[in-house]
Amino acid sequence: MNLMEKLEILTDAAKYDVACTSSGVNRPGMPGKLGNAVKAGICHSFAADGRCISLLKVLMSNDCAFDCSYCVNRVSQDVKRASFTPEELCRLTIEFYRRNYIEGLFLSSAVVKNPDYTCELMLQTLRMLREKENFWGYVHVKAIPGADPVLTEKLGFYADRMSVNIELPSQKSLKLLAPQKSKEKILAPMGQIRDGIKENATDIVRYKAAPRFVPAGQSTQMIIGATPESDWQILNLTEGLYKKYSLKRVFFSAYMPVVEHRNLPAKTTPPPLLREHRLYQADWLLRFYGFEAREILDDDHPDFDPALDPKCNWAVHHMECFPIEVNRAPYEMLLRVPGIGVKSAMRIRSARRCAQLDFDGLKKLGVVLKRARYFITCKGKSISPLPMDNPAVIAGAIRERGFSQTPIGAPEQLSLFDPTPRDKVQCLTGQI
Repeated sequence: MNLMEKLEILTDAAKYDVACTSSGVNRPGMPGKLGNAVKAGICHSFAADGRCISLLKVLMSNDCAFDCSYCVNRVSQDVKRASFTPEELCRLTIEFYRRNYIEGLFLSSAVVKNPDYTCELMLQTLRMLREKENFWGYVHVKAIPGADPVLTEKLGFYADRMSVNIELPSQKSLKLLAPQKSKEKILAPMGQIRDGIKENATDIVRYKAAPRFVPAGQSTQMIIGATPESDWQILNLTEGLYKKYSLKRVFFSAYMPVVEHRNLPAKTTPPPLLREHRLYQADWLLRFYGFEAREILDDDHPDFDPALDPKCNWAVHHMECFPIEVNRAPYEMLLRVPGIGVKSAMRIRSARRCAQLDFDGLKKLGVVLKRARYFITCKGKSISPLPMDNPAVIAGAIRERGFSQTPIGAPEQLSLFDPTPRDKVQCLTGQI
């Protein structure tokens, strides 16, 4: 098997891993070094599924020793197998970089033989890139649960970002679908990376030349829809991971039914893309809007309303908090108004120091009045066309078009290639 055949197999095998984003680290080019890393994001290409990439996203090998039911590379699955040697992968990365195809590397792997052996192969690759080729570009590497902590630590000194995939939202689901994995084996390297980053931050203060340990932080990914956990359970776990392990991002991957197994949804089941989208919106609320998981969902309402984004859903269930006067309301409350994002709230806070704002002024500041008008007043006046004492009416007015007749139990799925010119939910996450 030649190098390009291996590349075709192993890049295709890596496409189900979504825990890949902008680098999160700035590092300029240096004399004698090859490449750099840009914090604002590295993107000049798009994958077939619409995700923006400029990294060589590849597996070291898809010859897996594990038998995870949901994985296309599981040992019992009949697929074409391939593996790179560290020399081959290093040469590919450098040659692709020189041709301006990529700006960095996203390296993961199936478990070859055992976690330690796999980790050693990845370590050899990164050592060769950094020390032999003087490659100074962005590198994101997946830690292998169950590997020796010494190997994980060494990987961290060569990588910019590391991630440990939590895979499934509960120990019960792991036991059912991935019996060779466990919560303890997954969380142990997460804790090690967290502690290593904290310790390294102290070392850098004391010694300017101290080597950097995972300077762009760590992330994780979990599969959505393969198991019966509710949105509330997933969001609660997400909040706990942010607080306990100081993660940069939690990525959600809608389960793609590419393999058959008695414990998995049927292959004809469409992937829950809308559910994934709602989880990303809720994740945004946790990270940037000051919400807690228990405010967004609870035991009585364990799943998202497919026709309302999480912020609108919270607002219509807390109409006692509205309307608010935008010229006096605290910044934290502005963030809770549908149609006002983080940037808009900051602009309002700055602008109202100089003058009283009106609705025309809010529109110029980026406020989406189509949503916000039901929850705010300007100079004591409201432009809401509906009474604010009836949350059901407000909810009906701001429900996203295309969902009004859709049963809650069977939400319409998103499509990236829908030819119908309809006002659907955007696939990209962002301000709400």
